[in-house]
Amino acid sequence: MNARNQYLKVLQRKYFMAKSRKEKSLILDEYCKNTRQNRKYVIRKIRSSISLVVKRRGGKPVIYDGYVKAALAKVWDIFDYPCGQRLAPVLRTEVDRLRVQEELVIPNEIADKLKRISPRTIDRALRRQKEALHLNQKYRQKRNPLIYQKIPVKAGGWDRVLPGQLQVDLVEHCGQSASGPYGNTVSVAEIAFGWWEGEAVLGKGQEASFDALKRIRERSPFAWVHIHPDNDKSFINWHLLRYCEAEGIEFSRSRSYQKNDNNFVEQKNSTHVRSVIGHLRYDTEKELYLINSLYRNELRLYKNFFQPVMKLKEKIREKGKVHRKYDTPRTPYQRLMESKKIPEETKKELGELYQRLNPAELKRRIDKKIHRLFKVYEEKESGGEPNPSKKQTPQVAAKSYLFNGTTTPASVT
Repeated sequence: MNARNQYLKVLQRKYFMAKSRKEKSLILDEYCKNTRQNRKYVIRKIRSSISLVVKRRGGKPVIYDGYVKAALAKVWDIFDYPCGQRLAPVLRTEVDRLRVQEELVIPNEIADKLKRISPRTIDRALRRQKEALHLNQKYRQKRNPLIYQKIPVKAGGWDRVLPGQLQVDLVEHCGQSASGPYGNTVSVAEIAFGWWEGEAVLGKGQEASFDALKRIRERSPFAWVHIHPDNDKSFINWHLLRYCEAEGIEFSRSRSYQKNDNNFVEQKNSTHVRSVIGHLRYDTEKELYLINSLYRNELRLYKNFFQPVMKLKEKIREKGKVHRKYDTPRTPYQRLMESKKIPEETKKELGELYQRLNPAELKRRIDKKIHRLFKVYEEKESGGEPNPSKKQTPQVAAKSYLFNGTTTPASVT
């Protein structure tokens, strides 16, 4: 605006000295074309008696100008970015020493201003420098605690044949509110066979998650050789790290903000947890008991023994398009029985268990427990304040009645 006013002030003299109306019109055309301002606005401004020089609002003169701010920013940087209250006494004692040491080359006038500047004025003068420093620090590499440096990062490169490589994740059951304690599912997916296990815990405590992993390990039909969670503090802790070191289990973590590093367990979270349990809030002991009863019995047997899994064989890129080839779908149980790295005794026990299982009966029992879980949720919600999530219906519970040919109960609708 200051440059426009200077330009208009030069044309103003020509405008009033013009002899004809046509000359004045040409002057206005020139100014409007170069500045893209409205013609009527320019006419009012060029005819006004007000000075075209932009004046600073307020009558107080500027004491701490740009030269003072530049010197202040340099001293602020030397003393590691202190606040105004901490920097003010430093300026009174250290400005002269910095000038003697030739670290600060400023005249006496600016040095005197630095010595008497107040803490509040320092904060105002350094406002833009603080914003720039914040933006630079925002995109710097973050300093992780020591435990994150001890755990290596693994992003792919999995051995698809070696059993016992596990990806671990935490699935929240908080509904529409993350306040207070609520249930979480510790979801574990094995890479070679596609075997899945789950355990529900209340909250995100490190000890609770660690105990859930130990219970899952006890019922796994293979030895654990590798644990790979994301960067959640529920798993990245000294409890699990020392446990893995004592048991000879390799421990790694995924990259920050890279969900695809845990792609195997993320798929299971959708098909084995969300599609079964739903998105409601479960935060009572009774609800967690029903979820764990489902995880430890029917659901794990149904998913691992009777749900085929497709594994990627190769991925070919042709002219910018990716072609994926998969093997024949087989259940985790079938893949485990075909492996030569599983003991024959374990295969014999699993084979006997498979002969006793009835997939139709397992499905009915799963649907019954899901319906019972939703009934417990409704009873909990009916006793308190109305909740918008009360009208939500677990997806599998609604579908199961349609598959069985029966009518959906009124409590579910």
